[in-house]
Amino acid sequence: VMHEGRTVFAQLMDWLPKYELAKCVKRYKGDFHVRAMSCHEQFLILAFAQLTYRESLRDIETCLRALGTKLYHSGIRSRTSRSTLADANEKRDWHIFSDFAHVLIAQAADLYAAEVFGAELKEAAYALDSTTIDLCLSLFPWATFRRAKAAVKLHTLLALRGNFPAVVIVTPGCVHDVNILDELCFDPGSFYIMDRAYLDYARLHRLHRSGAFFVTRARQGARFNRRYSHPADKAAGVRFDQTVTLSGFVSHRHYPDPLRRIGYRDPATDKDFVFITNNFLLPALTIANLYKSRWQVELFFKWIKQHLRIKAFYGTSENAVRVQVWVAIAVYVLIAVFRKRASLPHSPYTILQILSVTLFEKTPIFQVFSENQLLSETPGTQEQPYLPGFLTGQ
Repeated sequence: VMHEGRTVFAQLMDWLPKYELAKCVKRYKGDFHVRAMSCHEQFLILAFAQLTYRESLRDIETCLRALGTKLYHSGIRSRTSRSTLADANEKRDWHIFSDFAHVLIAQAADLYAAEVFGAELKEAAYALDSTTIDLCLSLFPWATFRRAKAAVKLHTLLALRGNFPAVVIVTPGCVHDVNILDELCFDPGSFYIMDRAYLDYARLHRLHRSGAFFVTRARQGARFNRRYSHPADKAAGVRFDQTVTLSGFVSHRHYPDPLRRIGYRDPATDKDFVFITNNFLLPALTIANLYKSRWQVELFFKWIKQHLRIKAFYGTSENAVRVQVWVAIAVYVLIAVFRKRASLPHSPYTILQILSVTLFEKTPIFQVFSENQLLSETPGTQEQPYLPGFLTGQ
């Protein structure tokens, strides 16, 4: 049969920086003594599995066999048996895929540096949050969470320009969110938006001393000494804008510098919020809008859980789970890079939806997206969902 054209999947994988992947493979000797399934092919197969919602190794094997010659033209040359894939996931060092995801993250960071997002802000802004992925304790005994449960946590620093993860730290479920602040290097001038789970004054003071800014919510019952009150735009929902210091003995020792405390009533829901930040220059409303933009990270987690087959792991060792998580993140960021380089108007979420049903069509990839132009930003798609973290007061 004459090959009329290349599949959408093969065209999408052309956007992978293969040379960079080869460097990561070489760094960890990933293809050393390998006869079947190179690391590149393992990446392609896992990317295919995640883009098409495959549930298990058997499911992947059945699907790949059904595709026959289309598979060969998509770059997957070897006959995929589930045992070979299971072996690769257990034995290939997960750092290969972690390093490669970071190559893509660096590309995305350059491409989205000037992107506009919700709040009027010139500086970089990140939302920090975590999501817990439950696992079965009998299969994943290494992922301790509670006595009868296993889980892994994805701690994510999401760049709000472009909505791609700038830092992802994978830990067993028992690691508390606030500990992740010790792992991060803060960029001077950048904004870090986080919920109350990260409220630790000693750690926030380290962030402050590094020249970065934070926006978070005050704990109920937190005690402050008010130094000044600034004019507040009551019509826009700003109830007060104050310069304060912490009045508790221990908390003041941990954070001796002044803070800014902003009261805000959300006009849409009539709920009251109290924010604290170390930025005294931005308008109070911009600070409130910055916190509101945290919903992007919730949307990313929702997408990760729905679309990347993380619930159904294709291996149970810590290595296999981490391989899958990092390939999932690499695929997501590849879509963000492709979207920007191809100047597509669709959101990353819409692009992924379109790809899931067109991967093995032999249509030029740009035609697939121009045919689905109407899908791009119709009101009520997943673009601006309810603001879960913001409105439920997490």
